[in-house]
Amino acid sequence: MSATRPVDVTSDSEHPLELAPEVFERWTLEVAAWLREALPALTEGSASGVTGGPAWERAAALSPPVAEAPLHGGLEATLAVLGQLSRLALNTTGPGYLAYVPGGGIPASALAQLIAASLNRFTGLAAAAPGFARLEHNVLTWLAAELGYDQRARGLFTTGGSMANFSAVVTARHHHLGDDGDYRGASLYMTAQAHRCVGKAARLAGLPSSALREVAVDAALRMDPRRLDAAVRADRAAGRRPFLVVASAGTTNTGAIDPLDEIADVCAAHGLWLHVDGAYGGCFALCEAGRLRLGHLSRADSIAIDPHKGLFLPYGLGALFVREGERLRAAHAETAAYLQDLSEPQPLEVPSPSDLGPELSREYRGLRLWLPLMLHGAAPFREAAAEKLDLARRFREAIRPLPVEVPVEPELSVVAFRLPRLPGEDLGHWNARNRALLRGINRRDRVFLSSTTLPAEDGDAVTLRICVLCYRTHAEQIDRCVEDLSAALADPDVTG
Repeated sequence: MSATRPVDVTSDSEHPLELAPEVFERWTLEVAAWLREALPALTEGSASGVTGGPAWERAAALSPPVAEAPLHGGLEATLAVLGQLSRLALNTTGPGYLAYVPGGGIPASALAQLIAASLNRFTGLAAAAPGFARLEHNVLTWLAAELGYDQRARGLFTTGGSMANFSAVVTARHHHLGDDGDYRGASLYMTAQAHRCVGKAARLAGLPSSALREVAVDAALRMDPRRLDAAVRADRAAGRRPFLVVASAGTTNTGAIDPLDEIADVCAAHGLWLHVDGAYGGCFALCEAGRLRLGHLSRADSIAIDPHKGLFLPYGLGALFVREGERLRAAHAETAAYLQDLSEPQPLEVPSPSDLGPELSREYRGLRLWLPLMLHGAAPFREAAAEKLDLARRFREAIRPLPVEVPVEPELSVVAFRLPRLPGEDLGHWNARNRALLRGINRRDRVFLSSTTLPAEDGDAVTLRICVLCYRTHAEQIDRCVEDLSAALADPDVTG
């Protein structure tokens, strides 16, 4: 084995995992040079990327097996493999990617991940790394203030919105129902437009499927507060235990914002926990236009946001904030004899992440946002958020003359649209024409859109949508999207 190992990889042949500092520096520079070539391709390459059957075949052919010796060719060969495999994916960081909810992946945050992983400090307990714990706490405190919370609030960085919403459900359950495991008759209220992770979070939190109570929406697909109030009253009269309402600050389907003030009034009247899922839309609170649209987020007991969406960071960073921070700690904190040397005399001053969430060992996530804020300042993030709202409005205005309908007027940076239904047209044919429209737009590969289904009188209607949230997306891409939509509208499969 030693004969096949590159001679400059280690500083001590007896300890092959000890990388010589000069080799680490060289590898880092080689990776940086490789990225210098790779990153422009995100802007200039395919809007969609490569997926499906051919991608799986190429992935199988390109993936090297794990061997006892290093890959022949070392880092250069390894990067070549990664370069080819990276193309077998949706191009989620490209400027023309308008599908689902785009991820940004700003380079400054990638540098933070390199630093955090290299230093590899244990940050599950604040006492194990006071400096890094304070830094992360400062960033969370800043974000909490941007959402309207005061100094009583506490926040936690998670892997994403799914885990943030899960911890929110656990916290609300603990506060209102305790931890005896008997959650029969518990009621959690949401709409059909809520993110799929909310139902999963309830199940993982031990709630029976009967706990999920679907609240009707209005014509704009927002939760109807009057229907919510009626549902809570009916459940209470039937002996159920209402405890939690999950509202959306920007649904994934259409970007709809539930009427948070009115829902907060209902929750206050009935003593319910209000959680706001702002994984997609919550970060728009950083700009003035977004704050005006979102309303009083601070009336919520808890809020989930995804910095890897609205703050354009690489995937893997969500956040949960609880207005009364002690409630978050009460639901998650545990002790153990083997941790007694790292006890916290003031647990909420700079709290341990393990006391506020399910993880003990965890990545040091705070640096992913702290370093970009230090290198760029907060202003560019605010400006980018405002730009995305402007771009969605630009698209909405540009398609007014076109033969498409917008079933729900956009509130944030999602615009849903579709072909109008022809007189007497059955649902299947209407849906087929809208799928053909989507294919026609994406075929040109300058932009990449996705679709969803929205309720119609006789079923679910296929509806196209754009979501503007990549920091690389600007007016040029929106104008291209309108051009490609206009061209696709002439396809015979679309016109019917």
